[in-house]
Amino acid sequence: MNWDLPNPYILPLSIGVDAIDHYGHVNNAEYLRFIEQVSWQHSQSLGLTLDDYRRLDRAMVVVRHELDYLAPAYEGDQLEMATWIVDSDQRLTLTRRFQLLRLSDDKTLLKGRTRFACVSLQSHRPRRLPQEFLNVYLPALVAESEAKP
Repeated sequence: MNWDLPNPYILPLSIGVDAIDHYGHVNNAEYLRFIEQVSWQHSQSLGLTLDDYRRLDRAMVVVRHELDYLAPAYEGDQLEMATWIVDSDQRLTLTRRFQLLRLSDDKTLLKGRTRFACVSLQSHRPRRLPQEFLNVYLPALVAESEAKP
């Protein structure tokens, strides 16, 4: 596949009728669901589960989404959503990039970037990234300088 960065974490997706809007293509809100799904699955694959987040009284909440919708997806399409962790200030924030490809023609349908901030689950106030998060997320960091031109 023609990924923008090396070694993505990939979520395979099959587009069903429930994702289609009144224009006959995948509704924009579905892309946010895909981003949430691939983010959680990637975190779990690295060793951090929802139970870990709860135990540590932490959550990673969206501060900013940047999404570029490049082409539509349709019912029956087979897609792959990729994610990479590309930045962290090692105190409060973490940034992921995303790329959505259609398998039939290797076409990029969406590119995105999401900045997350760490907060307490109890108080909902900003809190430092726990060392356990840093131990898991920092080794998975991919330098954006490795992006294809």
